[in-house]
Amino acid sequence: MAANYDYDEAPATYDDANRQELGYDPNFVPDSVKSFVVHLYRHIREKNVYEIHQMYEISFQTLSDRLFKDTPWPSVDAVAHYVDNDQVFCLLYREMWFRHLYARLSPTLKQRIDSWDNYCSLFQVVLHRVVNMQLPNQWLWDMVDEFVYQFQSFCQYRAKMKNKTEQEIALLRQFDQAWNVYGVLNYLQAFVEKSNIIQILEQEKEGIEQFTATDGYDYSGGSNVLKVLGYFSMVGLLRVHCLLGDYQTGLKCLLPIDINQQGVYTSVIGSHITTIYHYGFASLMMRRYVKAIREFNKMLLYIYKTKQYHQKSPQYEQILKKNEQMYALLAICLSLCPQTKLVEETVNSQLREKYGEKMARMQRYDDEAFAIYDELFSYACPKFITPSAPSFEEPLVNYNQDAYRLQLKLFLYEVKQQQLLSGVRTFLKVYSTISLGKLANYMEVDEPTLRTILFSYKHKTHAVDSDGKIISNADVDFYIDDDMIHVVESKPVKRFGDYFLRQIVKLEGVINDMDRIRLE
Repeated sequence: MAANYDYDEAPATYDDANRQELGYDPNFVPDSVKSFVVHLYRHIREKNVYEIHQMYEISFQTLSDRLFKDTPWPSVDAVAHYVDNDQVFCLLYREMWFRHLYARLSPTLKQRIDSWDNYCSLFQVVLHRVVNMQLPNQWLWDMVDEFVYQFQSFCQYRAKMKNKTEQEIALLRQFDQAWNVYGVLNYLQAFVEKSNIIQILEQEKEGIEQFTATDGYDYSGGSNVLKVLGYFSMVGLLRVHCLLGDYQTGLKCLLPIDINQQGVYTSVIGSHITTIYHYGFASLMMRRYVKAIREFNKMLLYIYKTKQYHQKSPQYEQILKKNEQMYALLAICLSLCPQTKLVEETVNSQLREKYGEKMARMQRYDDEAFAIYDELFSYACPKFITPSAPSFEEPLVNYNQDAYRLQLKLFLYEVKQQQLLSGVRTFLKVYSTISLGKLANYMEVDEPTLRTILFSYKHKTHAVDSDGKIISNADVDFYIDDDMIHVVESKPVKRFGDYFLRQIVKLEGVINDMDRIRLE
């Protein structure tokens, strides 16, 4: 039976109020927290996913806002006896405890190391014991997401060596395996392998499995934890490899998930956005511009239509931030590879509003255009990391920006090469046929140089996809026959459906406004 009141709506007691004045006591457990952990523990034991989700998403946030705005939750030792000292529950509680600490406060080095130890203990249990639980997908996604985030945060923290105290340096030396890149990758890979998720997704295509249809839950009374963690770990691997600058491996890790279809990754908004953001960014860096444009366009349209439903969600600010970053990345993609026909009108109008002026300047081959590419990339790229430990013998320096500077340098080198070709595209758009001599004359180069430029254009407008096939990113293509260039321009597909849908939505809005007006 459910409790008579919700944990987040439990009246604040004198002790609760008193505690706020006296400061943080890790062993003090307010009544509302006691009630929260007891009921959460019971719902987990009963595999009541709906109630667990309500408590995890709503009650935990409400209690955090009311009682723990700028202090941690009570320690795990203080609540353990309310939940029969259950080891797995205590590990899950500590996982939430550290997540709250990272979100609201600034963790110390010791707390970062303790969080790593807690993840190791929790993941060992899931990987090597029979876990008889059903947890909400949101929680399982947050677990993988936070694990990667804390790894990224630790690498950034460790790379700022200049002002580290002797005590911090001693701790870094002592716990040199904490948040080790191989350890992080091994856990994510172990989830993928132990869960057999790749085989499950293959069998689903053949109609044998029902993983996506049930959103990964096991309605026959089993556990969804290992399978869903394995599934989300593929997205986690994509993200880690993007942070390391290894885009090819990242995209390879995501291959078992068909992002052209609805999947379990779309059931959680944070997972959906993270997947498409990193997939699009990796595709951009691999020169697969058309794929990046298509996915950014779909995701931005989805956010545009659904963001009002997430306004009360704790992820809302993150949704808005990633939305803005993806618009910046879409502006980069379309400036390097003009393919506006791939972008829906709604997304295009938002894009023009945000970056129309900048995109016009990005088409030029000058320092100002270059600076805009630099600005947009720096704003929208992931927070790249250097995963290696510092050298403690040399003079201590900050190297937290090194990985970002390297990726920026590689990106701008590519932009410079692409900008050289923008003149060719301009001329090819004007002509259906033109002689090599005439085009060389217009471009003020000799014919051998023009041939080199045209070969470069062919190379830069084609990329190799994940299947090893050569794909074209060109909106204008050509072939040369006996010193004549023959231009083949792809025809835009007219989409009437979008126009009518927008007009229907506008009409519904007008009708609703009219219904609200009371006739006197």
